[in-house]
Amino acid sequence: MNRHVLAGCLAFAVAGCNVSPDAAMSAPSAAADAKLHAGATAETAPRHRGGERGLESAAEVKRHLADYATVELSADLSAFSSRQKAMIALLVQAAEGTNAIYWQQAWGDKADLLDRIDDPATREFASINYGPWDRLDDDRPFVAGVGARPPGARFYPADMTRREFEQSTLKDKTSLYTLLRRDGQGSLTTVPYHLAYRKPLQNIAKLLRKAARLAGDDGFRNYLRLRAEALLNDDYRPSDLAWMTMKNNPVDIVIGPIETYEDRLFGYKASYESYVLIKDRVWSARLARFARYLPELQRELPVADKFKAETPGSDADLNAYYAIYYGGDANVGAKTIAINLPNDEQVQLQKGTRRLQLENVMQAKFDEILLPIGLALIAEDQLQHLSFDAFFQNTMFHEVAHGLGIKQTINGKGSVRKALKDQASSFEEGKADVLGLYMVSRLADKGELDKNRLMDNYVTFLAGILRSIRFGASDAHAVANMVRFNVFKQQGAFTRDPETGRYRVDFNKMTAATNHLAARLLIIQGNGDYAEAKKLSAQMGTVDASLAADLQRLAQAHIPVDIRFEQGLDVLGLDKP
Repeated sequence: MNRHVLAGCLAFAVAGCNVSPDAAMSAPSAAADAKLHAGATAETAPRHRGGERGLESAAEVKRHLADYATVELSADLSAFSSRQKAMIALLVQAAEGTNAIYWQQAWGDKADLLDRIDDPATREFASINYGPWDRLDDDRPFVAGVGARPPGARFYPADMTRREFEQSTLKDKTSLYTLLRRDGQGSLTTVPYHLAYRKPLQNIAKLLRKAARLAGDDGFRNYLRLRAEALLNDDYRPSDLAWMTMKNNPVDIVIGPIETYEDRLFGYKASYESYVLIKDRVWSARLARFARYLPELQRELPVADKFKAETPGSDADLNAYYAIYYGGDANVGAKTIAINLPNDEQVQLQKGTRRLQLENVMQAKFDEILLPIGLALIAEDQLQHLSFDAFFQNTMFHEVAHGLGIKQTINGKGSVRKALKDQASSFEEGKADVLGLYMVSRLADKGELDKNRLMDNYVTFLAGILRSIRFGASDAHAVANMVRFNVFKQQGAFTRDPETGRYRVDFNKMTAATNHLAARLLIIQGNGDYAEAKKLSAQMGTVDASLAADLQRLAQAHIPVDIRFEQGLDVLGLDKP
């Protein structure tokens, strides 16, 4: 899933938390964070199209609201008993609780921000973005006076430098689940998440325990109880392991501090998010057979043995779901269409991961965004290869590919995530994308997929790159797609007709480019080569004039950039327990 230097987007150049009162620390206001970080060095400060100014008018904000197509998150719950529906309602309430915590991590006090905004459209836009920065426009501020988005969000003191952090001897400073703050003497100290967000976490845990009492599946009941406990002590491994053992539960919830996309200072700190899901048993059964190929595909990766020495867990599974609620980090900016979890490297090596395909959200993005983009930019004689089935496969194998490659560097630099720091998220997303396409080709060779339909995967993949580039430089998936676009272009995987502005896939060169980039990304990850990662992002993270013009054509055609949700108990027709 997730989570950066990208020079240029479209026609432009990319230019207080709730803390335990007994934890001695100082946490500046969100406004102070923004102000101080706006004056940070080029090493830490993000670049924005609009600098520090807000959007010009309420009319401009309304135009940006149109960047999102509205999608209703619902599912047929008629087969569930009244007891099960009550459980689902409790899970939705628990998921809603992550919104308040994520607001604290991303901006600070939600009411403080909304109270300073008079225009209703701008207030709505701030709610969508969980703050005053446009997540689909390189984090451009749209509220006057807030300044640039702090790269470290609210995870670190506003006046903390990289050198100060790196010289600190605090043992848990790089933990996913600690905040950095200053004590009474001005020194850095850490505060565990379960203390910083104690009150909302206690409420979420209470709801999960109530839901557990209504759960009919023993494994799901155990997971809910362990997850409630984890929220209150920040030890997520037992509940991650329990989540991996569940096979038959028709309802699922993903909840907690999971991805590190929000922390663009170091990429260390996890943000709270949630998904409530209803399993599609028919589609899940169709997908189950692919998981067994993971060890074999790992051995066949196009790199030296030392970069694929790890063995992915064999207990991984693939399933399809209807998403009925997104909360917190999952609900900001570009919305996830598939999930690959847990992120814990030890759990992955022991048990593998679960890949959850969110088919209703995937279908909405294909219909509302990817297909219109393809119709506008793909060569007319290749339009026949735009396919939802290919989009589904590409997305599914993207998630599977997160389990391939290497999690620990080969030279003693620790985990890939820590070695690549702020580059880790974009490189992991890039690896998963390109290895996903590689897997499609390999599985076709093995007779598991229709080799005659591979062109569908390639053309739809290219349209998918053009879709994800539009997410902006603040999104890890967009960064990964921009790098891949330029590498593939350099390798001749596609060409662009200068007269029509339409793109054409070269099948054989696309295959070769996939292998080339897969090897390059895997080697950078295995070596934990931060300098090389930054170099590749800088060299290949540019939007040339022709691409900028093409993306502008999509904007002028009013093709949405992403989706937003109508969701909650009312949409589902459920009563509050």
